[in-house]
Amino acid sequence: MKNRITKLLIISVLLSSVLCTSGCTGNDRSSKASSKAPSSVSSSSVSVVSEEEESSGFTDYGTRVYPESWNDNGIFSAYYQKAYDIVQNMTLEEKAGQIILARCPALDGAAWAKEFHLGGYVLFGRDFDDYTRNEITANNRAYIDSQKIPMIIAVDEEGGDVSRLSYNPELTDHKFRSSRELFEIGGIQAIIDEASEKNKLMKSLNINTNLAPVCDISMSEEDFMYSRSLGQAPDITSDFVRQYTSVSQSEGISVALKHFPGYGNNADTHTGIAIDERTYETFVQNDFKPFKAGIDEGAHMVLVSHNIVKCMDEDYPASLSSKVHDILRNELGFTGIIITDDLEMDAINKYITDYSPNVAAVLAGNDMLCVSDYEEAYNDMITAVQNAKIDPDVLDHAATRVIAWKYAKGLITE
Repeated sequence: MKNRITKLLIISVLLSSVLCTSGCTGNDRSSKASSKAPSSVSSSSVSVVSEEEESSGFTDYGTRVYPESWNDNGIFSAYYQKAYDIVQNMTLEEKAGQIILARCPALDGAAWAKEFHLGGYVLFGRDFDDYTRNEITANNRAYIDSQKIPMIIAVDEEGGDVSRLSYNPELTDHKFRSSRELFEIGGIQAIIDEASEKNKLMKSLNINTNLAPVCDISMSEEDFMYSRSLGQAPDITSDFVRQYTSVSQSEGISVALKHFPGYGNNADTHTGIAIDERTYETFVQNDFKPFKAGIDEGAHMVLVSHNIVKCMDEDYPASLSSKVHDILRNELGFTGIIITDDLEMDAINKYITDYSPNVAAVLAGNDMLCVSDYEEAYNDMITAVQNAKIDPDVLDHAATRVIAWKYAKGLITE
């Protein structure tokens, strides 16, 4: 009994010492110095949470606090705390840049990335043409290392009509084929074999993300998406998407399932507005299935189209519709990165009036914006936060998810 009392007294003294160290240095409890634990404090240290904090809707991790509503048990949730800690030490400008996936400029890419704090670059044909393998690899490494938070380096490498890598003979001795072509030759296995070949090539070039696969179901040669789609029924397309997602991400290349909620037989949104008149039941029975298969396999990204899908939202293109994003999050259970299709497309520029497309995209729930004019997107977001059009927490949430993704990919290792 005496030994037990002695132990309790020792514990009491130790706790008193800890409390004095953190709370007895003065009356200014709101100062930054007193609200942050030293970096030497172990992650196993006990943090005392007040009843007020417990009922405030926030989770207290000792050094940082983030909204309880962000806890989605998602594919990157193990890194939310670390990511949020970084976000809380970022400037508004750094946060705005972090959620931009920009078209890589022709010159001085590393310098521009650093100036605008860009979250990533998407590469096109000009970024590969007339360059040696070593030059491409070095350029991409320079982009990644241009700032404190390493960049996403992405490419549209679907194969077939959309192939950026295989036009440079120094990179490969054959043109990568579309999923439709490969399926006709050797079924899904032929697609997966070539996907693995592409993954290894991308990794060697310091590319870490592929804006593929195309999950759209298109059966008619008159459809805009026909040549880029698998051209098979929902169940077969779903199996293709599942396997493609699995092999790509296991080999270090993030995928982007596109073009949610499903392109169907719609027109080309690069040149105008596409209005989808199909019923919601049609999407549930057909278009959603491949996306759900990829989501269940842990796909890191979903790219949203600019189609106006009337059964979901008659007023806004899918990429700018909070209703469509709610379906993706809540009905299909996606917790990864939602990214827009290119916001320079005519379908967007001819439609939005109340806000710039960049601001509307953030308000709709996108985590990243795919843009060509990154300076405009960057300035639009900063101005919108300053003018209270975008709640700072909305930008924080998007930046937190992007950085958590980078942790999950191993781009951030500290």
